[in-house]
Amino acid sequence: MTDKESVRTTGGIVGSSYGSITAQFCAKSCPQAEKIIEDYVQKHIPNAPTLAAALLRLQFHDCFVRTEKVAIPNQTLRGFSFIDGVKKAVEVECPGVVSCADIVALVARDSVVVTGGPYWNVPTGRRDGRISNASEALANIPPPTSNFSSLQTSFASKGLDLKDLVLLSGLLNKNHYYCEQFAYQLVLKRRGIFQSDAALTTSVKTKSYINQLVQGSLKQFNAEFGQAMEKMGRIEVKTGSTGEIRKHCAAVNS
Repeated sequence: MTDKESVRTTGGIVGSSYGSITAQFCAKSCPQAEKIIEDYVQKHIPNAPTLAAALLRLQFHDCFVRTEKVAIPNQTLRGFSFIDGVKKAVEVECPGVVSCADIVALVARDSVVVTGGPYWNVPTGRRDGRISNASEALANIPPPTSNFSSLQTSFASKGLDLKDLVLLSGLLNKNHYYCEQFAYQLVLKRRGIFQSDAALTTSVKTKSYINQLVQGSLKQFNAEFGQAMEKMGRIEVKTGSTGEIRKHCAAVNS
């Protein structure tokens, strides 16, 4: 059984309180959507592999705040035009059916897979928000100067634990793929890029978990990273009649 097949047979890891998104939503509402997205990613990402990490980080920001591009934490984000291109391709097949939020989540996963990273489940059925709030981004995205306490509080407010904090910490402020064991070795040596990296070593629990990741196998890391990504993808999702399906990802519908 391949890693991809193994992940697909695993049940959900987060309860329904994170929103009623399912593995079969796109399959029923727009059967070709996920294939269209996968094909688009496979065609374009190999020519710009560094964009994969940027798209991964874009999902992190999309999960932590309602979509917004002006606030300082979001100004270094890349990949918006790529998402627009995917949205156009999906709209040709199924107009007004697949949300930008689902596209961002699927693109993030597929981009990582194309560049040799792990596969994880991406339940779909999200709807897009009608609010774009710069102050919310400032309040919810931990800055690179964060200490451990503020990081823990920020992640806990989204239903994420200390293990998730360690696994997803590379998505906070970086536009490169920061999910390899070598990166954690640098953190342990206090040679991380930001203060928030060093902050992870000030907690006994997070430092212990970093050591486990460094000493463990890549297969173990990939599995746990995938679980953390799936969990993050269920944060405060809008479903049903809440929100909307945006016509253009850059703006709410008029």
